[in-house]
Amino acid sequence: MAAINISPTTSDIRFSVSAADKVAELIKEEDNLNLNLRVSITGGGCSGFQYGFSFDEEINEDDTVVIQQCSDGVSSVKLLVDSMSYQYLHDAEIDYVQGIQGEQFVIRNPNAKTTCGCGSSFSIDDEDDY
Repeated sequence: MAAINISPTTSDIRFSVSAADKVAELIKEEDNLNLNLRVSITGGGCSGFQYGFSFDEEINEDDTVVIQQCSDGVSSVKLLVDSMSYQYLHDAEIDYVQGIQGEQFVIRNPNAKTTCGCGSSFSIDDEDDY
């Protein structure tokens, strides 16, 4: 494993408590405590790159792992980011929001130069060194 970050404050990817609470709820619904939330970046979408969310039992050697304690103060969940996706997600925040438009996971990514209206697709500057 390349990096294990014991808390969201030691990583430059932030994983909010509200996101951790929602992940814990979904894991409980799946009845599989070995699941982790994987956030990935793939080519596609209307702006060039798109975010992906999935559950994964396996932690790969090149994954960055961010562990976030839930609001109950007892349980915690893991966020996994592969090395390719990490270069586009450094300094980003993974959050879960509830509002007028419904509930959803959101990524606040300062590396995204443009985003599409759906919020799941983005582009970056070609001049950035990744």
